[in-house]
Amino acid sequence: MSAFDKYLHAVIVRAMDEAQNDGSATIDAHHLLLSLAADQGSTAQQVLASVGLDRAAVREALDREFEHSLSMVGVSPAAYDLPGPSRASQQPKMGASARLALERSFSSARKKDLRSAHLLLGILQAQIGTVPRALALAGIDQAGLADRVRQTLNSQDQ
Repeated sequence: MSAFDKYLHAVIVRAMDEAQNDGSATIDAHHLLLSLAADQGSTAQQVLASVGLDRAAVREALDREFEHSLSMVGVSPAAYDLPGPSRASQQPKMGASARLALERSFSSARKKDLRSAHLLLGILQAQIGTVPRALALAGIDQAGLADRVRQTLNSQDQ
């Protein structure tokens, strides 16, 4: 098993824990983003931190996106005493958005060259979904952040 395979496994295990804590049956791209934001010292974490996105800020952005989505259908979390999510009892499976993010990551470089920033780039390349909505609501320029990741990768290749 390569160093990147071990790293990817650790990212997915953290994402699985995030999904279970959300009560989700699937690991989605936003769980991967939370996992990367929590990975102290990785390039992905450093790039996220450079725009003010630590794990807590990503969680806050995701919570804001959830509240915004509810308000779009006329539900105000402030008006209702909504229960928090129950920790999922079964191990979450890989969801479509996470699979697509991983596929985009893997297609961006040769396997031996993959790093944490490639995973982040795969997540940021999504044009629709929870992550783009959460980043937009947090005032993060997703395209600009993806460009910053690309610049970081290019500078590391030199």
